Amino acid sequence: MTKAELKHLIDAAAGRIKADLVIKNCQIVNVLSGEISLGEVAIAGGKIIGMGAAEYDGKKIFDAGGKYLCPGFIDGHIHIESSYISPEQLGRIIVPRGTTSIIADPHEIANVCGLDGIRYMLEAAKHTKLNIIQAMPSCVPATPFEDAGAVIEAADMKELLGDENIFGLGEFMNAPGIINCDDKVLDKILLAKNMGKLIDGHAPNLTGKNLNAYLSAGVGGDHECTTVEEMHERIAKGMYVLIREGSACHNLKTLVKGVNQKNSRRVLLCSDDCQPKTILELGHMDKNVRMCVEEGLDPITAIQLATINVAESIGIYDRGIIAVGAHADLILLDDLKTFHVDKVWIGGELVAENGKYLPEIIPADISSVRGSVRVKNFSVDRLKLNLTGGKVNVIGIEPGGVVTKKILADVQHDETGDFIFNPAQDICKVAVIERHHETGKIGLGLLGGYGIQCGAIAVSVAHDSHNIIAAGVSNEEIFCAVEALIKMEGGMVLVKNGKIISLIPLLIGGLMSDLSGEELKEQLDTLHEKAHAELGISASVEPVMTLTFMSLPVIPEIKLTARGLFDYDTFNFIALEA
Repeated sequence: MTKAELKHLIDAAAGRIKADLVIKNCQIVNVLSGEISLGEVAIAGGKIIGMGAAEYDGKKIFDAGGKYLCPGFIDGHIHIESSYISPEQLGRIIVPRGTTSIIADPHEIANVCGLDGIRYMLEAAKHTKLNIIQAMPSCVPATPFEDAGAVIEAADMKELLGDENIFGLGEFMNAPGIINCDDKVLDKILLAKNMGKLIDGHAPNLTGKNLNAYLSAGVGGDHECTTVEEMHERIAKGMYVLIREGSACHNLKTLVKGVNQKNSRRVLLCSDDCQPKTILELGHMDKNVRMCVEEGLDPITAIQLATINVAESIGIYDRGIIAVGAHADLILLDDLKTFHVDKVWIGGELVAENGKYLPEIIPADISSVRGSVRVKNFSVDRLKLNLTGGKVNVIGIEPGGVVTKKILADVQHDETGDFIFNPAQDICKVAVIERHHETGKIGLGLLGGYGIQCGAIAVSVAHDSHNIIAAGVSNEEIFCAVEALIKMEGGMVLVKNGKIISLIPLLIGGLMSDLSGEELKEQLDTLHEKAHAELGISASVEPVMTLTFMSLPVIPEIKLTARGLFDYDTFNFIALEA
């Protein structure tokens, strides 16, 4: 800020010159005092310079008609890539829903494209009015047992970690690495600490002394709580807890019951992974705040969970509030029940009204993150299993999330030992094919509870290393789907009887489309409909996002990587045959 800019703010605040904008006749939701009061808010230079009953003159005057003026919502933890659209297009659909800032961890594209992927995300963030505060991915790959497109060690992080738009290390998924004092893990922790950066967490099922050890490294928050007991232990030990409600994980209704007057300021809201269908049909942070109120939480407390609490958790004190000196990121709400958003201002600029994003979108160049699908030595014969017995370890899908169960099952195999699909058993073959360095690695396993009855599905989104993951009823169907996916540089493919029945290209790192949110939603709707109606995938299972998490070894209990079947409890590989 220059001296002239500072003088302009002071003069406007003192009433010596006109404010840029005055929003009059609004119910001001004050998340600092917990009160609501009728008044006005004056803005100059993108900042709030006056509020309350004082009357300001402005170059522009807007009468709010008695509606509620609230701080812009902030998503406490999100992976933009999991929306399958670019940062610019994500901003276009969530800003009109009242989200003015997000805390984004670009570890998906970092696992594909390394530092170039992070640089692309930083550049793309400049092409949207949405304020994108990013993390430096901490675990690329998520564990040493995977084959990602890049490896990022402490020495590689230093330059970008110093960027003012990066708040710290993203979710530290390698909890065992911290607890067991892995040397390379400690290097990353120390780098962040010495640079004055924060460390975000990811600690499913951690409790007791192991949780203490994890927190001793300086981890500040966690979005992996699934029970109120976990939530209360984390808060009591000094963590922020992020209640997650997105497209794949639905923890809000369970965890909000544990929020009370004494602990609410240590609780945040986040989406983690959210598809355009969810956003366009149900909402984003507006939906999550609305759900909190529906579950009995006081409206102001619910708003705090999506505003001031998020900002303070990462050390930002001029967003998520309506206060003199704060950024003028404001939303006008019809009421505090439906949380319907009428207008959105970011930095005092009107950027959305009546559900429409107003600024022109000029997308960032994607050339540095294209051409990321490279597969070697892939054939239908390499999808065969060599079973000798009948009892196997099966990845069992658990409804409503990404946690799986290790199931022991008896399956049939042919004379060569290959798995025989039985539609009555609801167990299908699943494969993970390395797609970054042409290593030729293929992990094979069995997936239960997916419901597929015919055909196959292949996706180049497979958390977190993002190799190709495919599931189907036969080797031939899986091969057909994967081959089509390779030819189109990544995306999603459905195959039935050897023919492609639906496909969606994802040109940006094999993770994101260059389409708008509405266009992608239409394509996803079609793909989902065919996945259920034609392939028979269970109606209770989200066919794409569920599959994409079946390769994430840092989530219990059992997953599949390109190296084989991985057991979270032992944190090591296990045999397919039990």
